[in-house]
Amino acid sequence: MTPSATAVVLTVGNEIVSGDVENTNASWLARRLAELGLEVKLLAAVRDSVEEVAEFLRAEMDRVGIVIVTGGLGGTPDDLTREAVAEAFGVPTEEIPELAAALRERFGARGLGDYAARWAQIPQGAVPLENPLGGAPGFVLGNVHVLPGLPREMEAMFETLADRFRGEPIGAWRRRYSTGEGQIVSVLEEATQRHPAVTVGSYPSFLETGPEVEVVLKSADPEALGAAAAWLETALEERMRR
Repeated sequence: MTPSATAVVLTVGNEIVSGDVENTNASWLARRLAELGLEVKLLAAVRDSVEEVAEFLRAEMDRVGIVIVTGGLGGTPDDLTREAVAEAFGVPTEEIPELAAALRERFGARGLGDYAARWAQIPQGAVPLENPLGGAPGFVLGNVHVLPGLPREMEAMFETLADRFRGEPIGAWRRRYSTGEGQIVSVLEEATQRHPAVTVGSYPSFLETGPEVEVVLKSADPEALGAAAAWLETALEERMRR
């Protein structure tokens, strides 16, 4: 898989790092990006800190095709993502006048015109993204795509970008086996050696009826995935009969 078809997802927020709020955005984005053909290299969360977000972005944005950041776009004191992205790129933030005017008009009737206009202060050179279901706009700068933290707003804004990322979908094959990982680990290891273009995963669970393992294969190459699935299914069935 080429570097351009890879992604990192960063969720920003003290509430995420502390565990007070589940990081559902990261899981949703990982699944959606795979459907579009991008391999997610890393899911991460950092606190509402300009320095920590900027440090993370400087380390990651040159090693993958895209970076998606969610959270920290509201108007409270801990919403610092705009400033953090600007710091990562070494640019100031600046107001987009037409965006500020549109936000003032939209929220003025509620007495929030000036408050909302602050959302138009984005990193210099960034392209704003309309928020279809909320207020604060997102933006794109380089390969960094910044989306809201509220899941409903994040998902809606992501879909306005989805066609930019579309490539070969990452296919998946899944099967559940009534066994423990230790009983099939040698088969899984051999599968990774025989089929290097396919990712092999195994996820155990323990039920009242005994142990169970879900085996998952993933690849953007349909032929490689099919060959690996056929080999692995036969090998596992043989192992299970022993």
